[in-house]
This record gives sequence, structure tokens and C-alpha cells, in this order.
Amino acid sequence: MVLYTTPFPNSCLSALHCVSWALIFPCYWLVDRLAASFIPTTYEKRQRADDPCCLQLLCTALFTPIYLALLVASLPFAFLGFLFWSPLQSARRPYVYSRLEDKGLASGAALLSEWKGTGPGKSFCFATANVCLLPDSLARINNLFNTQARAKEIGQRIRNGAARPQIKIYIDSPTNTSISAASFSSLVSPQGGDGVARAVPGSIKRTASVEYKGDGRHPGDEAANGPASGDPVDGSSPEDACIARNGAGGGPRGQTPNHNQQDGDSGSLGSPSASRESLVKGRAGSDTSASGEPGANSKLLYKASVVKKAAARRRRHPDEAFDHEVSAFFPANLDFLCLQEVFDKRAATKLKEQLHGYFEYILYDVGVYGCQGCCSFKCLNSGLLFASRYPIMDVAYHCYPNKCNDDALASKGALFLKVQVGSTPQDQRIVGYIACTHLHAPQEDSAIRCGQLDLLQDWLADFRKSTSSSSAANPEELVAFDVVCGDFNFDNCSSDDKLEQQHSLFTHYRDPCRLGPGEEKPWAIGTLLDTNGLYDEDVCTPDNLQKVLESEEGRREYLAFPTSKSSGQKGRKELLKGNGRRIDYMLHAEEGLCPDWKAEVEEFSFITQLSGLTDHLPVAMRLTVSSGEEEA
Repeated sequence: MVLYTTPFPNSCLSALHCVSWALIFPCYWLVDRLAASFIPTTYEKRQRADDPCCLQLLCTALFTPIYLALLVASLPFAFLGFLFWSPLQSARRPYVYSRLEDKGLASGAALLSEWKGTGPGKSFCFATANVCLLPDSLARINNLFNTQARAKEIGQRIRNGAARPQIKIYIDSPTNTSISAASFSSLVSPQGGDGVARAVPGSIKRTASVEYKGDGRHPGDEAANGPASGDPVDGSSPEDACIARNGAGGGPRGQTPNHNQQDGDSGSLGSPSASRESLVKGRAGSDTSASGEPGANSKLLYKASVVKKAAARRRRHPDEAFDHEVSAFFPANLDFLCLQEVFDKRAATKLKEQLHGYFEYILYDVGVYGCQGCCSFKCLNSGLLFASRYPIMDVAYHCYPNKCNDDALASKGALFLKVQVGSTPQDQRIVGYIACTHLHAPQEDSAIRCGQLDLLQDWLADFRKSTSSSSAANPEELVAFDVVCGDFNFDNCSSDDKLEQQHSLFTHYRDPCRLGPGEEKPWAIGTLLDTNGLYDEDVCTPDNLQKVLESEEGRREYLAFPTSKSSGQKGRKELLKGNGRRIDYMLHAEEGLCPDWKAEVEEFSFITQLSGLTDHLPVAMRLTVSSGEEEA
């Protein structure tokens, strides 16, 4: 399949689209800024309360007439641009494919040669997040602002978290969790194999992650993308300065949404001091770098922390066969990333540029605009974005036709992808399937979401059938995994979501957090934050938010809970035992894979690294694909 690298089939249409959008953009920007000035966030309200001069209100009163005058002047140009822009959308392609030409060892082509489908099992890591990158005036409805700066910061944090080496410390005793029991001679190199530190067979009982102090980027990223969020640049980051200018000055530490990472802040991999989890620090070799060049990494610092206490958790939950945690970082060696609500085009470009520091293949600007055959007029695209370290083979996008109210203005739908993750010694391709979706939002519209789930299942089956080149007589491809993820906009505990909870999708795909309809596993927590508390000092950093969510009292205060027709908010919180509303899902299939292989969840995590930047918690899952022969 040919992947579309431009939104239009020829340069003439692309040029005409650029001209039409240039005519529309001033009006669009002025409307957005004008509306945003009347929707303050809780952060801005606090700043105004502390400012006796009410400077922000004075600026609003001064600039509003100017904005209105410029808006009236721009309307004729916007109307002319719209006359050209609208019919062009029928020729627009449903996504844009971007590939970073990387000749390094971590490129997708090199990754394909690392797994032949034999020997030790292979692990793949997936993450999904709703990042709420809407036009600024719409983002403020969710108590978020400064979309452009947030997009860059989100990309930097994801890149820094995923690119850090996954080094492990092996502890001999199954009951001793102290760092003194670790053998530093057992550190696994993050550069070998598939980039994932593997457990050494034998008498290893426990692992502890070692976090890397550094920017976690590939060589040359800083030149291309600028310093990472954790890098100290004159005491503040560009995003902080930008948000300070647009968000009413610098308040006390702990109240800014994108503050400069300080000591102990897990959002920064460059924090000069340890977080609460850090137990020991050791200097890396001063004469030899990871690449073997003497003196290149003489100042690198390794920070060892026991993040997972797997054996203890398994004792508490003996029925669970995998690790689970609330983590302040995105998983190391993240392979696939699915994002929702990347609606703003300029923000999508900034986010893409940052993610390209780690992911070689990216699909963005997914969706349709204008009047399409099965849908009403669309002002926004689907908001979906997909990033991968492995080559993308096939892509399909479908727009949900059954939407209403505000959701009908966006082309919400499902993005289907087929990726190649290896090849056998017989030159059979090893592939995986991933679907990313964003369902209808209003909580009361269960019937619409169920209809969308029906469509999702049908589209999944059609995509598998249309892209498969295998047959029983000629197995050209081996399927390693089949994953569905995204923002489903319903939870598994609310009595108002019973229709969705009982949908047949959950019989074909397994939800690691779910015991059954209406019943969650004890460790599962909500992924939707209470927007009123986004900038509270207790949760304004990844490390602080992690601490809060580890306690039931903290979850009860800072997570969102479903409202019910039969009971109020307080009664609903008691019913859900403080675990919150989990609407971001990651599902995997146990059937339809290569007959001799088995995909099992190795880790599942709720991630706080995007605290202050979005109102959702990202979730991540690591799958291990192994053969039946290996288990035998």
C-alpha cells in the first residue's frame, strides 16, 4: 500500500489549499483568542486573585475592541477563503504519513532484523493518551490553555520517558527489596537485542528499573528539536516562558501548569536530585560512553530506583500474572503510541517534530473535513495520531457516521494499522495489527457508542481480511499481536454505561483491567482527572500526582467520577470505592494470532508524566509474544 506523505494528490491542489487557509486563518485565530479571553482557567483565576492591579482584566478590556475590529475586517477574506477551501476537502487524503530518515542502529529497518520468531520471546510496548490539543478556547472548557506550548512539552516528555534505557538490577533474594541486594554487575545493556532489557535466565527473582539521567534522545536530536523538558536552560524552559506570558505571570512553584522541572520532579529525566523512589546513585564509567567513544559520557549519571515490587504485588493479588503500577514515566523502549484529541494543526506539527526524536514513523492530521458522503460538515479532524518505531505497512481510516451535538463537528473515527515487527529465517513477515479510536463523548448517549463499537468490530474484521496476504496453503505472514486502544468515553463501573460494558468487543479482546461487566480489578484506577484540580500543588508534577493516585483518598479527590441519574456525585464516589472513571482502554486479542504463538501482558501502567498538560492519564501495556515450543 502507498502511504500518503502529502494531504493532496498534487502540488496545485496543495498550493490552492495553502492560499485558502491563509485567508481563513486570521479570522480563525482572532475568534479563538477572543473567546479564550473570556474563559479563564483556575490557574489564571488564582493569578488574578494574587494580582491587586488586575493586569489581566485590564489587558482584556483594552484588547477586546481591537480584536473585534480586526475580526470584522478579516471576515470578507475568510469567506473568500472558505469558498475555495470547502470543495478542496473532497480531494484531501485521510491522513499524512511522516517518516524520519534515520540511518542509526535504532531505525525501523534495523529493528526488523532483531526478531526471527524463534528463541526468547519478544516484548512490544504500547501506550495511549488523550492529550486535549484543541484550539485554545475549546481546551479551556477542560481547564487547559496554551495549546501550542503544551503540544511541544507533551512531545518532549513522551520522548524523554520512552527513550531512557530500560536497565534492570537483579536482586537475588525474593523478599529483599533493598537496593543493597542488587548486583550492579548484572546491569543489562539497553542497546542489545530489541532495545528491551531482557531477564537473564537462572535464579533471578526480582528486577528494579534504573532510570537514566540524560535527555534520553538519539544523537542529533537536540540540534533538531532543541533541549528537552528536563534540560536546564537558564533556569527555565521555553514553554514556561511562553505560558508565563500567556497565563498571567509566574506564580509560586507547584501552581504553574508547565513549570520548570525542579529537584525530585519525575517529569524530568534531568533532575539533579533523586525523586522519592530513588534509593541510590552511581556514576557511569567516566572514560567510555554507551557508543564506545572515550570521554563522551563522562558526566552521565545513573539513578537506580525500585519502581516495581512485583513479588509483593503478586502476593497481594495472586491471580495476577503481570506487573501493574502507577508510574511517573512512560515505559522505556515504547514501541507504539496512539494519541487522541490532537485536533489543532499547528499543535500537531509541533508534537510530531518532538516525537520524531524517538519515533521514526508517524501518522497525523487523520480525518476528513468539510462535507463528506456519510457525515455532516466537519470543522475538526479525528484528532488521532499514531507513532511507531516499526515500519507501517497498511493504513485505513473510517469516520463514525452516527454522531450528534458538538461531537458531530469532529470527524471522530477509527485508525487501523498494520506494522511489520520482524521476519522469520524463511522470509515470512511477522506483523501486528493496531487500532486507535475515539468514541462519542456525551455520557448519556450509550446507544450511539454501542453503534460505534459495532462498526469498530466490523471494520477490524474487514481490515484484517483486506490486508492479509496469508492463507492456510501459503502462510506468508505471521500475526504477533492485535491491539485496540483509545478513548472509549465510558467506564466499566457506571450503571449508566451497562450497554457498552456488555458489548461483544470484550469477548474478542481482553481488557487487562477488567474482571467482567461492572467489575474492575482491585488495582485498576480511573484515567479521567477532575479538571478543577489540575493545577493544585499536590498533583502539579508527575511525582506528586503519582503519590496522590497511589492512595484511595487521593484518587477520590483528584479523579473524575461518573454522574448518575439515580444518585449524586458523592454517592457515586462511595459506590466506586475511590477508583474513578476509567475511559482510556488498551485491549489485546488472544485469538487470531499465529497458532504457535501466545501474546501475554507483561506490564500494565497508569502514567502521570503528562500532569498539568492534559486531563487524562495515559495508559501503557507491554505484551510478550512467545511460542508454544519455547514454553514447553
